[in-house]
Amino acid sequence: MQRRPAPIDPASLEPVLRPSFAASRTLPAEAYTSPEVFAWEVEHLFAGGWVCVGRTEGLGEPGDQRAVRIGQEGILLVRGEDGVLRGFHNACRHRGHELLEPGGHRRERVIKCPYHAWVFGLDGALRAAPRFGDVPGFDKAEYPLIPARVAEWHGWVFVNASGDAIPFEEWVGNLEELVAPWEPERMFVGAEHGYVVRANWKTITENYHECYHCPSIHPELCKVTPPDSGENYPHDGLWVGGSMELMDFAETMSLTGASRGVRIRGLNDKQAREVYYYGLFPNLLISLHPDYVMTHRFEPLGPGETKVECLWLFPPEARERPDFDPSYAAEFWDITNREDWAACESVNRGLTSSGYRPGPFARNEDEVYAFMAMVARAYLDGVASKPPQVEPVARSA
Repeated sequence: MQRRPAPIDPASLEPVLRPSFAASRTLPAEAYTSPEVFAWEVEHLFAGGWVCVGRTEGLGEPGDQRAVRIGQEGILLVRGEDGVLRGFHNACRHRGHELLEPGGHRRERVIKCPYHAWVFGLDGALRAAPRFGDVPGFDKAEYPLIPARVAEWHGWVFVNASGDAIPFEEWVGNLEELVAPWEPERMFVGAEHGYVVRANWKTITENYHECYHCPSIHPELCKVTPPDSGENYPHDGLWVGGSMELMDFAETMSLTGASRGVRIRGLNDKQAREVYYYGLFPNLLISLHPDYVMTHRFEPLGPGETKVECLWLFPPEARERPDFDPSYAAEFWDITNREDWAACESVNRGLTSSGYRPGPFARNEDEVYAFMAMVARAYLDGVASKPPQVEPVARSA
C-alpha cells in the first residue's frame, strides 16, 4: 500500500500537535466533514491498520467461514483443519468473483467459488478447476488464494487488509496486560444492540474518552460513578484509556448499582471497584466492569454516519446464577449510549457550521487530546502510530 498524507491542510493540524497540552486545540472541521478525508481514513487508518471485525463466535470449528469488508477490501476468514484462523482476500483466482457474500457465514470442508465452481482448500490452495484439465501449462499450484493478515486476541478477530501494518503485538502493546485479567476469550455474548449514529466515527471515540460531559447528560451514570474519578494509564500501543471508580454502594454500572451477574474470577479488590475504558485504534472500545465486559465496535459508513455494534460479554459462571439477566447491564448502557449518540449527532451538526472553530481542551480531556494528536500525526505521516504520552493524572485534579 502506498502511504500518502491526508488531503487536509497541514497548517490546520499544527494547533493539535503543539508540544504543550494546554496550548493545543481540537481537530479542524474538515477532519469530520470532508468526503476526501473520510476516504483517506478508510484506506490508511482502517485498511492500513488492525481493524476489529467482530468476535470469534461462529469461527470456532474447522471449515467455519465468514466474509467481511474493510473499506474497498473484502476478506474471507477461514478456520483451518489445523485450528488456525486464516484470512484470504475474498476474490476467486479465476475471474474475481467473491467466494462468499459479505456478511455471510458457512461451514464447509472446502472453499468453493459459486461462479465457476473453483474449489480451494481451507489453507487457500487451489484443489479443483473444472474444465482446466486439458489447458496447456495450467498448474493449480500457481493459483492459491491471496492471504490476508489476521490476528485473534481475547476472543476478537482483527484484520490488516493492506498487509503492511506493524505486528499486532506492537499495535496492542501493554493493553494486553490490562485486559488479560478479565479473560474476555472465555466469555459469552449476553446481549447485543446495533446503532447507526449520524456522526463521524472520531466524534464517538472522543466522546467515549472523557467524562467532562457526564454531569450534563448522564444522570444515570453519575449516580453510580463519580464523573471526576479515576486515572489515565501510560500506553505503549495504539490505544488510550483509563479508569473510573464506583460509588461505595454500587457493585457495578447498572441503574441501581446492583449486579445480576457474578464477579469475574481473578480480579483483585481494586479491579472489582473500578470500571476501565480503553479505546484500541481505530474501531474497538473496551469497557471492563467487575462483572461484565462491554464493547463498542465501529464501521464508518460516511463522514457523518457510523454503524456501532455494542456487545455485553459475561463469564460462563453467570449462567449458574438463578436470577441472571443481562438486561441489567444492557438497559443501563442503552440509555447512556443514546444520550451519547444525541450529543455526538449535535456535535456533528455543529462541525458543519461556518461558525465552528477548533477549541481548547479541558484538563480532564487529556485522552481526547492524545487521540486527536494520534489522528493528526497519521494525517501527516500517512500511517497511524502510537499516540503521544500524556502524563497520568487523577481525573479529579
